[in-house]
Amino acid sequence: MTAPLAGRTALVTGVSRRRGIGYAVATRLAQLGASVFIQHWRPHDLDRPWGGDDLDAVRTGIRSALVGDATFGDVETDLTDAAAIPALIDAASALTGRLDILVCNHAKSGDDGSILDMTADRLDAFWDTNTRSTLLLTAEFARRLAPPQSGQRRPGDAVEGSKPYAEPTGRVFWMTSGQGHGAMRGEVAYATSKAALAGGTRTVAADLLDLGIVLNTINPGPVNTGYMDPDSADRDTSGLDEWLRTTAFGRVGVPSDPAALIGWLSTAEGAWIVGQVLTSDGGFSL
Repeated sequence: MTAPLAGRTALVTGVSRRRGIGYAVATRLAQLGASVFIQHWRPHDLDRPWGGDDLDAVRTGIRSALVGDATFGDVETDLTDAAAIPALIDAASALTGRLDILVCNHAKSGDDGSILDMTADRLDAFWDTNTRSTLLLTAEFARRLAPPQSGQRRPGDAVEGSKPYAEPTGRVFWMTSGQGHGAMRGEVAYATSKAALAGGTRTVAADLLDLGIVLNTINPGPVNTGYMDPDSADRDTSGLDEWLRTTAFGRVGVPSDPAALIGWLSTAEGAWIVGQVLTSDGGFSL
């Protein structure tokens, strides 16, 4: 099928820049036939060296990738506000009357440091954005797909589903980083917030599977979303091109690399892969 996700609706968070992974994911899901709703929070970009993008151009790019009767929507939402999360799920669901795919792509990066630089406020800022909001989004998404639970359910009790399922009832994707493959010096808050998602993947995936929802976590490896460009880098890039010429493929990742993986995992062909932390990095972790 040329549009295997026709009739499905996806919410992709953290889509505010055409150079970003979120934009590539949203575009890929649109190309596969899904209706797409995106969340963005431009103030984060404006505070970074690469700056903000033209949101109208972001919207136009995703709309141009839509197939058939698929439609598009978006909203600006601060995901550190826990009260905003149910409203975001509501808005995404209202686009077509259903929500099938949740891609938690949003992240806070920058303003980090070594262990000597850690403060409670710095750690909380990364946790609230990268970890807490991802868990709360997933919980809210799952509640909408869960059948009514009989009796009085205590926290930790097994979730009652309607097994067996002919196909997944929903898909959830989390994004981690390369903290499991080596040190991320100067990024203690970021690395620990992302490590929590990788470490919790199997636990949450087991709960979601009772409802027929498939969760996988993606480690995209080093992907240049602008932070490796000399004019917008947030780190020293001297010698990068020379070093890349010594690697197998002579390049770092591009946003379409993890987007292709998420797109495939969202189709029926990827349904048998459940609860995994999948690295898509061209061999960098080797």
